[in-house]
Amino acid sequence: MKRSLVIFAVATTAFCASAKDVYVSLSSGKNKNAGTKEAPFKNIWKAVEKAQPGDVIHVAEGNYPGKMKCGWVQLDKPVSLVGGYSSDFSVRDPLKHKTMFQPKNDQNDKKGSAMALMRIDFKNQKGFKMLIDGLIFDDGFASSYHETKGKPEGFDTGMWLEGPAMNKLRDKFPSANRYSLFATLGYGTAGELEIRNCTFVNGSNFGVNINWFEGEVKMKNNVFCNNRMIGANVQSSNGQPGKVKWEFENNTVLFTWSRLNDLADMGFGVRVNANVEAEIENNIIGLNVLTGFDNTKGNGKTKKIQLDGNVFFLNRESDVQMTVSPSVAKVRVDGFEDLEGTDGIESIEDNVDLADPKVFAGRINAKYLNSFLSMKYSESTKLDEGKCNGLRSVLGLPLQGTIKTTCDMYANRYPMEDALKLFGAMEGKGAQVIK
Repeated sequence: MKRSLVIFAVATTAFCASAKDVYVSLSSGKNKNAGTKEAPFKNIWKAVEKAQPGDVIHVAEGNYPGKMKCGWVQLDKPVSLVGGYSSDFSVRDPLKHKTMFQPKNDQNDKKGSAMALMRIDFKNQKGFKMLIDGLIFDDGFASSYHETKGKPEGFDTGMWLEGPAMNKLRDKFPSANRYSLFATLGYGTAGELEIRNCTFVNGSNFGVNINWFEGEVKMKNNVFCNNRMIGANVQSSNGQPGKVKWEFENNTVLFTWSRLNDLADMGFGVRVNANVEAEIENNIIGLNVLTGFDNTKGNGKTKKIQLDGNVFFLNRESDVQMTVSPSVAKVRVDGFEDLEGTDGIESIEDNVDLADPKVFAGRINAKYLNSFLSMKYSESTKLDEGKCNGLRSVLGLPLQGTIKTTCDMYANRYPMEDALKLFGAMEGKGAQVIK
């Protein structure tokens, strides 16, 4: 472990050669400290406030509450956050010494909480490099879940409730409905963001939503589990092709849910948007409610996509969904060859179905998986028996009524500890063991 810590120190120094190291420890720090390893700050927001662009903030284990316990943090300058240290910084192991953003429901009244657990937002910066490494984002205890509806046997919660609905027996506030990590950069800002060794679980909106103006976004060795609508999304705010490049490599993306509990739309593991050049390689993408990889957003001719070496399995409707004019093609992995040469696809090779499900034995929560695979969805229609429909009937007009939908489960909270077990499930594919 000491050897890996030395290697990591060298790596972070190389990442920002002129960076200053700043330290944060929730258990042993104080905000009036100098922010050194021997005298760390207590809170991340204080470290960000004191840091300069390019600084690296090293964060010890703990559940960080945000300023005034707001449940979120904002990076208003290009600094790096590296978590997973023991409280005295002698050891780094992100899966053991957990650096978490795991707010509670009673924090949902704080101003700005609907935006993201972590927001990156600044302007007028160029040539920067940022690293987000070894952090755990879990919005599952801030969300509100139904007491009984959509609650399979053995589950801690019922189905996720979109505000303003809420579980009045347990919660003070509705679900926050926010991204876990959100970046929006102002005009003229250009740089690099790398997100690695992070866990995004129980996201009440996209797991990661990056709106980048110019430069590179890299997501490597992360777990996305049980997020709503989209696991990982990168879009260009530039309007010009080729200005934003995205590397999505060795990530595991499971259980991305639809927008609502009717399972009608969204539920994408990964999406590529217009004007983005993307390399989607060596990932595990499975068990997503609609599709594993979505390529329907924006003009495909403005994209350049390499979709190579990925493992797809049990995505509910398709493994890939893309616009093949004039319609949308929904394709399983064994039909990917037919997508060669379609708009935006530069390479689509060596993608496979999961050959050995045993790699997930003891790693996927068995109760959650079983309920997901056996999930039932039903819809019933009831016509309005009032005078309005009587008149419509006489005139030959369509009758109106109400539609009631029921679903066995929907975005129920997934155990965070089980999400961490997904690291290292399959050698060379998906998120690997953090070293």
